[in-house]
Amino acid sequence: MKFRCERDVLVEALGTAGRAVAGRSGALPVLGGVRLSVSGDALQVTGTDLDLTITVETAVSGGSDGIVVAPGRLITDIVRALEPGAVALEADEEELRIASGRSHFTVRTHPAGDFPRLPVPTGDTVTLPAAGLTDALRQVTRAASNEDSRPILTGVLMAAEEGGLRLVATDSYRLAVRDLRGVGVLAEGQRVLVPSRALNELQRLLGASSADVALRLGPHDATFSTGLVALTTRLIEGEFPNYRQLIPPSYPNRLIVGREALLDAVRRVKLLARDATTPVRIALRPNGIELTVITTDWGTATEDVDAKYEGAEMTVAFNPNYLIEGVEAITGDEVALDTLDALKPATLRPTEGHDYLYLLMPVRVS
Repeated sequence: MKFRCERDVLVEALGTAGRAVAGRSGALPVLGGVRLSVSGDALQVTGTDLDLTITVETAVSGGSDGIVVAPGRLITDIVRALEPGAVALEADEEELRIASGRSHFTVRTHPAGDFPRLPVPTGDTVTLPAAGLTDALRQVTRAASNEDSRPILTGVLMAAEEGGLRLVATDSYRLAVRDLRGVGVLAEGQRVLVPSRALNELQRLLGASSADVALRLGPHDATFSTGLVALTTRLIEGEFPNYRQLIPPSYPNRLIVGREALLDAVRRVKLLARDATTPVRIALRPNGIELTVITTDWGTATEDVDAKYEGAEMTVAFNPNYLIEGVEAITGDEVALDTLDALKPATLRPTEGHDYLYLLMPVRVS
């Protein structure tokens, strides 16, 4: 195998595919590598940890066909450290040689035959609008759990809803629901559970891209393709919690407050909360709200924020980090906070539109 490629182009391809490379201790050594495959003037760079696979295709020159599997992080660091310009790579069965200007590296490789067989996408291809999908992923994946002990909660539910597609995630402390209207990806009644890690990587890949996303769903995996990058992930098996029972049909109490004003105030009073278990208390009053953080070791912080409130006066308390993430996810200048009482889940929504909600469990305080 032999080819030449511009350094920056190669670094981007290696870095993108390397996002899927296994970082776990105890993983097979070959899973710490990236697979470089040259065919004609096309280079494919692939990384995988068996659950997630990312393949990037890019154009190269002066190539001879072949396949090599090289340590992913090492060769990425090497290529990134080279001077700008063309980089020449050449490999045989045992080593990969990297050269640019006066720099020359020789790296031991993994047997190409040990690299896992790449998944072949199945199912019909459907198209998702990149802009709407990126926004939906930003709003929903933040509510998924990071705890592998409960794998169901590490996924994002994609479900067919009347008029479109619904994305749902929960870690049992908060719940995010986003509807993509007019997006017919799934058959009626179909539901799949996609790992949030894969969707976070997809969000990263999309960035500011305006290109549509092609999705192919198989029995056990899903493949998202955009431009010259394909991301394949295993689906999570199991039944997602019945989230609908958590969302009341109506609320008697509603607060409307400026999004940025609320975010700034919570961030300030949160400075006194030295750990995430210290709640922020919100006193709901007709003429505004008062935020308070109380700690026995450090003291007390309070701040008043102008707001409109209709309902019974009360004080509700939330995990400040979860509250900030919910407010950050909402678009628009104002946020609506709906409550039943101080001990039942509250809901954050935009004041305009009905496509998103963020349900948050309160913290019991004396």
